[in-house]
Amino acid sequence: MFKKILIANRGEIACRVIKTAKKMGIATVAVYSDADRNALHVRMADEAVHIGPPPANQSYIVIDKIMDAIRQTGAEAVHPGYGFLSENMNFAAALEKEGVAFIGPPSPAIEAMGDKITSKKLAQEAGVSTVPGYMGLIADADEAVRISNDIGYPVMIKASAGGGGKGMRIAWNDQEAREGFESSKNEAANSFGDDRIFIEKFVTQPRHIEIQVLADQHGNCVYLHERECSIQRRNQKVIEEAPSPFLDEATRRAMGEQAVALAKAVGYTSAGTVEFIVDANKNFYFLEMNTRLQVEHPVTELITGVDLVEQMIRVAAGEKLPFAQDELTINGWAIESRLYAEDPYRNFLPSIGRLSRYRPPVETAAGPLQDAGKWVPAHPGDAPAVADAGVRNDTGVYEGGEISMFYDPMIAKLCTWAPDRAAAIEAMRGALDGFEVEGIGHNLPFLSAVMDHPRFVSGDISTAFIEEEYPEGFQGATLPDPELERIAAAVAAMHRVAEIRRTQISGRLDNHERRVGENWVATLDKREFPVRISADRQGSTVQVNGRSLRVESDWKPGMSLARLVVDGAPLTLKVDAIPAGLRIRTRGAEIRTHVRRPRSAELARLMPEKLPPDTSKFLLCPMPGLVVRINVSEGDEVQEGQALATVEAMKMENILRAERKGIVKSVNAEPGQSLQVDEIIMEFE
Repeated sequence: MFKKILIANRGEIACRVIKTAKKMGIATVAVYSDADRNALHVRMADEAVHIGPPPANQSYIVIDKIMDAIRQTGAEAVHPGYGFLSENMNFAAALEKEGVAFIGPPSPAIEAMGDKITSKKLAQEAGVSTVPGYMGLIADADEAVRISNDIGYPVMIKASAGGGGKGMRIAWNDQEAREGFESSKNEAANSFGDDRIFIEKFVTQPRHIEIQVLADQHGNCVYLHERECSIQRRNQKVIEEAPSPFLDEATRRAMGEQAVALAKAVGYTSAGTVEFIVDANKNFYFLEMNTRLQVEHPVTELITGVDLVEQMIRVAAGEKLPFAQDELTINGWAIESRLYAEDPYRNFLPSIGRLSRYRPPVETAAGPLQDAGKWVPAHPGDAPAVADAGVRNDTGVYEGGEISMFYDPMIAKLCTWAPDRAAAIEAMRGALDGFEVEGIGHNLPFLSAVMDHPRFVSGDISTAFIEEEYPEGFQGATLPDPELERIAAAVAAMHRVAEIRRTQISGRLDNHERRVGENWVATLDKREFPVRISADRQGSTVQVNGRSLRVESDWKPGMSLARLVVDGAPLTLKVDAIPAGLRIRTRGAEIRTHVRRPRSAELARLMPEKLPPDTSKFLLCPMPGLVVRINVSEGDEVQEGQALATVEAMKMENILRAERKGIVKSVNAEPGQSLQVDEIIMEFE
């Protein structure tokens, strides 16, 4: 077995590999750029080597710099994680030449299957059903438009070396094909150092289901069942689960056997993933093979009990797989929610800055992975909301750390396991409600809203789920009246606790509890709930709309998280103080609450509402980023939907379009300029 391995990656996946290496007694080496000098993976590793400036194409994907780090530290093997150099055959070949083990497949397999174009050709030759498309190299945008018309819209424009949603665009017409080709090409070059593009037919309403395979160097290959990855946004997975709520055993077996046959055909070893799209009739079509560890691998580990990183290391060291296909059963259900530094209220645009608060829920082992020492809790906390459930959080950040503009916006991967899907969803609801993140925009509210969405709960999902259910973007969840009544009761009880504390501090009253009062009005945004509170030593009973709701909690003023039991059911609220009230966040909703005496509530209704400033005459930068191009000039007349500028942030290009017809009065930014949120790019007459 290896004594020392280098992890050629960063963030949560580097931390994930380090955890398993430590468990196996293997020393670890981290690499880091200027931006990651104080990163968590650097702190966790036994050694760390600086490799250059923040941009990945000057550090993490420069093969010579990684090779220098290997020579400096004497690492015997390299785990590439995902992204960066994980599917770069030149890197694998360089390691082989150096006599350093690559914890992944051999370079010929990467060449055969890691390249999206080559892998499709090989799959077709092997008789595997594939999606119609053009597998040749595409010279320019004009050729991309011609090919798209030949295939028929809609089409998917994809980077040959792509992954993680980078270098992918859906085009429904010639203009989108032209713009999509240019953006995909640029993103592919910046993210993977390979700007080759191909185009295939986009199958509408598909499910994205993938099969995890694992092969050793002795001819053994197994599949570890499937993952459902259909909840996607901009071709980037957001929520995954294992197994799929859609597949039957016969389809699962057929997909698994086909994935294994494909892996064997190219002499594959290590962990890999064969991706399929599946239609409503359970017909499945090969999409691509990812010759690396997938982001969503934890859900497979949770239902099988197999540590995939450990098996990758053992395979690279020449060991045989310790199990056969018939030993790999499905145990329970697992769900992964990807926590991104993306603001859902601003169309999921990237957000950067300092994590002023980062408090994940406590991690607990359950199901197939019972080793409680494997996943160490980041903070003390309550047990999972569901009995017999487990919580796991793979992360690469910490409180006080920075989210950089140079890399992927992922903060963490929150996973729950339970005996069945309904329990796993309920456990995820509780875990999301108890996950505290402050200082940046993030998608926790959106993830919570999806967990409560009837379509997701029923399993009736496709890759079009987000665009169909949130066509105007995410504006927060709307909670049903019974849940609002529970929240009204909770904030009324919390207000009572705060009032008692204030009277005690002032020393004005002898009998604090009796003088606080019983009749109040709880206002949740613009809705009023008259409440009557009576209390005892164990809690409060609150009358709301004819309901008598018992509220129990140990919450005290100043606590940012309130864990209550209301009407016999748990309720977790994130709490922030606002003038004369509290901002409450729960289940994807954000609510400004005030608890007032009836007369004060009557007067509050007369207060004028403050209106936001008018910014309709400005194009504002929606996220911190780099201006890639400006498409118009001063005096130009623009039409609704016309591309005005492109801003790159976190390796993704974002095209900013005109919301209405107008004339450009002035252009305030230029290509190459770095902008902050809401900086003016241009002004209109």
